[in-house]
Amino acid sequence: MLASLSADDAEWAAAERPLAALRAVSTAQVRAAVRACAELGVPVVPRGAGTGLSGGANATEGCLVLDLSRMDRVLEIDAENLVAVVQPGVVNDDLKKAVAEHGLWYPPDPASAPWSTIGGNVATNAGGLCCLKYGVTRDYVLGLKAVVGGPAGEYGTAVRLGRRTTKGVSGYDLASLFVGSEGTLGVVTEVTLRLRPARRDVPHTVVGAFDSLVAAGEAVALCTRRGLAPAALELLDRACLEAVEEWKHLGLEPEAAALLLARLDAPGQAGTEEAEAVARAFAESGARWAERSTDAVEAEALFEARRLAYPALERLGPVLTEDVCVPRSAVPAMLARTEETGRRHGVRIATIAHAGDGNLHPLLITPPGDEAARRAAQAAFEELLAQAVALGGTVTGEHGVGLLKRGGMRAELGPEVCAMQEAVKRTLDPLGLFNPGKVVGAPGS
Repeated sequence: MLASLSADDAEWAAAERPLAALRAVSTAQVRAAVRACAELGVPVVPRGAGTGLSGGANATEGCLVLDLSRMDRVLEIDAENLVAVVQPGVVNDDLKKAVAEHGLWYPPDPASAPWSTIGGNVATNAGGLCCLKYGVTRDYVLGLKAVVGGPAGEYGTAVRLGRRTTKGVSGYDLASLFVGSEGTLGVVTEVTLRLRPARRDVPHTVVGAFDSLVAAGEAVALCTRRGLAPAALELLDRACLEAVEEWKHLGLEPEAAALLLARLDAPGQAGTEEAEAVARAFAESGARWAERSTDAVEAEALFEARRLAYPALERLGPVLTEDVCVPRSAVPAMLARTEETGRRHGVRIATIAHAGDGNLHPLLITPPGDEAARRAAQAAFEELLAQAVALGGTVTGEHGVGLLKRGGMRAELGPEVCAMQEAVKRTLDPLGLFNPGKVVGAPGS
């Protein structure tokens, strides 16, 4: 069991031997475990479903792996105030289904939504297909309960951060500080989430086929310049489409170098006009064809292909997953640099992207057991991080820093900001108990 709980899905991120694991079922159990670990000097590594892609949940030597996946209850759905209160082990899609019964919607929708947990989504500030228009996890976290140490009192103290109200500026926004902190400041045991009224069926899908990735990127930049606001704007290259079709036989015809998929949910005539404007932007950017889909089944198959791209490519060999995000005007340049980097290092790179918000996921695929290919992929990975920063972007849009991107983060933020982050960590976790070596830890530490 310990081996299965020692690492997430990040390829080649180091995982060490834990001392023990605990599958907690309550905040009280988490408090007792943290208190005991503090007394014994045992690090605590929180874990959800283990779907992370940066090594953020990987065990450190002699740690306690604190598995929160069994804390999986939806504690409250307050339809009157558009709020849900959940434990961290609730699976994203399960929450969506639960609130849908009340005519409500929880928008953050990472591709891992059928498996990933709300706690993990909070830890990495997960986004997804809808985040272009509707925001990421941080936009929906009103408050949370966390087991902490440091100035809050003895280790094992449970505190409530944030609130249930729509507005509130009483003190520092500590709840937001915990979102994206990857378990390095404490253990989240409950989350209060903002909800939205359920959407009607999304009426418009626009598909564009391009002969190059860069042309698809130009279409994204043009949509941004024209102020178009799709609910989702996703990119898949030919390699992704071929892998999905070979696996799932969805009836796709991956002839183009890249597809752009746009969903628009404005009602009535406004939605129709916006869909037509997106199709024009695609065509003016060099699409070989751009059409509004009139077949709901076909449109859903294309978005299903987008969600299946990563597991389909995993079947071909180890996949090292990038998560860079650049300004939307820089999407064409980043796509060009990705292709050039792959050619120069001799690495096969397939690309999927939340293209509408500049969040690109180059997937570096290597043959199993090929050590030279592995080294080349790791060199290309680091270079792509540097390329994103050079274009004014960030090394991670939603997967987190974990172990794999600590060097890239330090290059992005600079020594002064990194020092501020380390000061926050020392203040809230003076023993260095919570998920040590992740995020703020120096590479190689």
